[in-house]
Amino acid sequence: MVTGGTLHKVPMLTTPDRLSMFQELLFRLANRLGWRLQAWAIMNNHYHWVGLSPERDADARSLRMLIARLHEISAKRLNREDGQPGRQVWCNYWDSHITFPASYFARLKYVHDNPAHHGVADNPANYPWCSRAWLERMASRAFVKQLDGFKTDQLDLPDDF
Repeated sequence: MVTGGTLHKVPMLTTPDRLSMFQELLFRLANRLGWRLQAWAIMNNHYHWVGLSPERDADARSLRMLIARLHEISAKRLNREDGQPGRQVWCNYWDSHITFPASYFARLKYVHDNPAHHGVADNPANYPWCSRAWLERMASRAFVKQLDGFKTDQLDLPDDF
């Protein structure tokens, strides 16, 4: 699981075009590096995603490259749009290597439902920059119901945005 945030939590992905640009860039880079996204949520000042690392990349070295490119390319585009070359956009990112199944499913649920957690959408399936609608289309009803049963209140995640 990866969480990234903007410097000082400043909202930067403030329009549908910016949110879509960031989401498309994440998808393109993840695909290029062999990461398989399982959940994602992109807000105006942070993002979360859960992904399976490439099989050839046992220690997930490509993660650093993926995040570096994601932050670099998106920051340059945002700075160009705002006429602020060189401005620092992204502060940091946090990642976890999840090995315990219950922890994995709780984090999947958390990310799929993150727009509701932050109050940007009552129903995360209606928020275009989140994977909840994708989950409901692609997974069986039984799996979605099982996932919805996982508790997320005990998760220790950087998400005070």
